[in-house]
Parts: sequence; C-alpha cells; structure tokens
Amino acid sequence: MLRAVALIALVLVPVSGCDSRSEDLEEIRRDQREILFRLGSLAKAIEQTGSPAPTAANPGNPPPQVYEIALGESPVKGPRDAPVTIVEFSDFQCPGCKTYQGLMNQVLQLYPKEVKLVYKEFPLAEIHANAVNAAKAALAAGRQGKFWEMHDAIYQNQDELGMDKLKEYAQKVGIDVLRWEQDFNSPEVQQQLSREADEGRAAGVDSTPSFFVNGRRITQGTTEEFKGLIQEALKGNR
Repeated sequence: MLRAVALIALVLVPVSGCDSRSEDLEEIRRDQREILFRLGSLAKAIEQTGSPAPTAANPGNPPPQVYEIALGESPVKGPRDAPVTIVEFSDFQCPGCKTYQGLMNQVLQLYPKEVKLVYKEFPLAEIHANAVNAAKAALAAGRQGKFWEMHDAIYQNQDELGMDKLKEYAQKVGIDVLRWEQDFNSPEVQQQLSREADEGRAAGVDSTPSFFVNGRRITQGTTEEFKGLIQEALKGNR
C-alpha cells in the first residue's frame, strides 16, 4: 500500500492543483478540471481515510474527520444563515482555482437557500509572485462591499495581476481607489490574510483549491461529491 501511494504521488506532481511543489501549471485545460482535482487529492484521501486493522478499541473504520473552520470576517456568497457551509481555500493566481469558480456557482444555483460559500485566502507565494497582492486587493475591495466583484475581475484577468492592473480592476468595480489603496496596505488586511492562511494550514490545507462541506474535506472535486455531502449535511448527518 505504501509503495502504491508513493507511486501515485510521483504521478500527481505534474497534474495536480497548485501547491508549493508545483511547476508551471498555466496550461491546465478546463475540461480536465474534475480529473485533475481527483488525481491531485487521491494520495491525501488514501492517507486520511486509511485505518489500522479493526481491534477491540477500533471496531471498523473511523468516521470522516470534521474540521472546525471559523467563518470570521471571510466573505460569504449565499444566505449567511444557510445550514450548509462550503469553505474554499484558494489562490487567485492558481489556474485550478479559476476553473472551479464555475462549479461553485452551479452548486449555489442548485441550493440557493441551503448553501453558502465562504472564500478563504491561501496564496502560494512560493510559486505565484502575484498571489499575495491579489488576495490583499480582493480583501481591500471587500471593505467597501465589493469583494465578489473584485474576485471575479481578478480571476477573469488571471494572467495580468501586477499592481497597476489590480488598481485598474479596483476602478472598474466602482470603489474609492484611494481608500482601497489605504486598506490594501493596512495591518488589518494583512492580519486577515494571515489568519485565513493559518486556518487553512490548521485544517491540513497545502494545495489549492481545497474545499470543505460543513467541515468535511472534498477529495474528488466532482459535482456528485459536493451534492452528496450537501445532502448528508441537510439530513443532519455530518
């Protein structure tokens, strides 16, 4: 089993989502979205779901791990009182994260009253030079109620995330740019960015995108998996 996992890991490096060991992933095709996410998470899923042989103290497989991830000040899309929460840890410069935005919108359309999406910043600065500034740009826009507008503008222009361009996007979404610049450089925005990244690491996140449905980690990344966990959560079976 360990040898098989090691072989899987070797195969995953060039095709998984973004992580600190990734090479250039700019040519990820949109139609590979679910396959890439499935492969990128397979080794981790084996590690998380594997269990020792049943004993008197461990009869059968343990239940899936549930992570407690605070909502905090993170931006929310959907009803704030929705019973099901999807937490997304993402990097604005990650191609895989961009491809999943459409799927998230589809899920929210399927469950308009039952599901909310919480977006957490997890920039991979080691491989994405503009990821931190993009995250701060979105958080600063959020202080004027324009996080999701800036979120969309950044993903739509993922290949152009220099400071001049980020400022241009801030103007286009209709916010006070001078105030945006002040918030961009504020300790409050930096603290929120650091806090969300710490929350991700505490939940075992080391690659993007990473999703949790009411605390349970998505491992395959398919629409069916999201729907299955959402239905379980709605039935009260976390």
